[in-house]
Amino acid sequence: MSENNSYLGFDFSTQQLKAIVINDKLEVTHQSAVTYDTHLPEFRTHGGYLWNDLLTEATTPTLMWVKALDILLDRLKLEGVDFSTVKSLSGAAQQHGSVYWKTGAEEILKKIQPNKFLHEELQECFVKRRSPIWLDDSSYWECKQFEEAIGGPVALAQLTGSRAFERFTGNQILKYYQNKPGYYMYTERISLISSFGATLFLGKYAPIDLSDASGMNILDIRTKSWSDLCLKAIAAPGLKEKLGDPVPVCTVLGPVSSYFIERYGFSENCKVVAFTGDNPASLAGTQMNENDMIISLGTSDTVILWLKQPKISVTGHTFINPIDNNEFMGMLCFKNGSLTRERIRDECAEGSWELFNALLESTPPGNFGNIGMFFDQKEITPPAMGNFRFNKNNELIQRFSKEVDVRAVVEGQFVAKRLYAEEFGFKADPTSRIIATGGASTNKSLIQVLSDVFNLPVFTSEIANSACLGSALRAKHALLGEGVPFKDMFSKPLGLNLSATPAKDAAEIYDPMVARYKILQDRAVAETPPK
Repeated sequence: MSENNSYLGFDFSTQQLKAIVINDKLEVTHQSAVTYDTHLPEFRTHGGYLWNDLLTEATTPTLMWVKALDILLDRLKLEGVDFSTVKSLSGAAQQHGSVYWKTGAEEILKKIQPNKFLHEELQECFVKRRSPIWLDDSSYWECKQFEEAIGGPVALAQLTGSRAFERFTGNQILKYYQNKPGYYMYTERISLISSFGATLFLGKYAPIDLSDASGMNILDIRTKSWSDLCLKAIAAPGLKEKLGDPVPVCTVLGPVSSYFIERYGFSENCKVVAFTGDNPASLAGTQMNENDMIISLGTSDTVILWLKQPKISVTGHTFINPIDNNEFMGMLCFKNGSLTRERIRDECAEGSWELFNALLESTPPGNFGNIGMFFDQKEITPPAMGNFRFNKNNELIQRFSKEVDVRAVVEGQFVAKRLYAEEFGFKADPTSRIIATGGASTNKSLIQVLSDVFNLPVFTSEIANSACLGSALRAKHALLGEGVPFKDMFSKPLGLNLSATPAKDAAEIYDPMVARYKILQDRAVAETPPK
């Protein structure tokens, strides 16, 4: 390999579009990002998305992602990135979001003029101008209908790796077809946000990769093809054709389109590798081992596990492993992540993380027996919404002091993650570690609580954007061929730093708290109004 070779990774995340460039030594040479709310205020998003009046439909203007890519590529060029050295590119995207292309859109894609921005050329290409994203929980009744057609939530989980979830694309398509059949018939292609990103670079419709397809409720995770039973349950005409055939992870889809060659100077030999979901990409970005756990602390929080075989669960998800088609990954998703922590910071610590951390450290582990559960959005696990504060006697009370509230939000979120990870089958051994990623992973005070709650050491990456890094690594790996294991790319592990070790009495404090949380969360669910 030439020292001048580079590999480009993208991440279409909830709040930003990010890019990372690495060289053949796997060193990061450039990083850049576009923040939707700040750099694209004309779309009027908050946190990168929009709510409807009932706070049930969460969407993002599809064209905003296209315009963000225009801005980001120009910025990378100004920052000195030589696109002619890029041998391959890949990307990740927030999972479960979907994009609906108009009939005739692919012909427009093929004819984009290099003297124009992508967003100028593609503004009339989408049937739905706003894409439903992972926060959307408006398809409750469609989920019930879908599960009933398959034989119940357990049967659906056995087939697709997950029971029906409102945000999953199959249920979103069912809602779309039933509510707007005319719009559906005018839809030429349905992409995930990941394959949408790959489509922009290919200049033609890109297939969905198997790992991200696992988060749709319509892929048979054993045969690795669309389930005929699930397609029949949705009953939308031509759906299989509108989705295209899924492809193995790390598939080389083809060369970058002429638009990028002529406008930005990409090489004609630059390959586009199948994009995947941000959570699968994080597994690649952290070089996770089989006994490890990844905990991503972002807009939503996620827990990722390595699985040898599918794990059937009605609270978690089984996906095809993003770097090995023959293995699997488990995932638990929690909607209430950083935005909820930030709300408590604003209410209790004057918007200051420094004061927030001081309050957190002023309270002892275990928080005097108090437990808090804070669900600003209807949570996935458990299905609760609202603020619930329990004192040491398990009594539901109205308020805590500020310092207790601060520790309560942190401990409550982490105890929930441990509870559900263990129910999903995680068993720590002496080699186990937590790899923390996401924006909040840089907060040492939070990471110490995480280490104590799980009674495990916590490592963090020198590179915060693990999904973006994972995309760049997958771009390089795809060029090496299927016979080269992903781990063989690394002569030594990329920079993971030990950030926290658990206190000696951590298990004594948090083992009973996990058991209490399991009981108290049922009361929170009972207090949550039904849909």
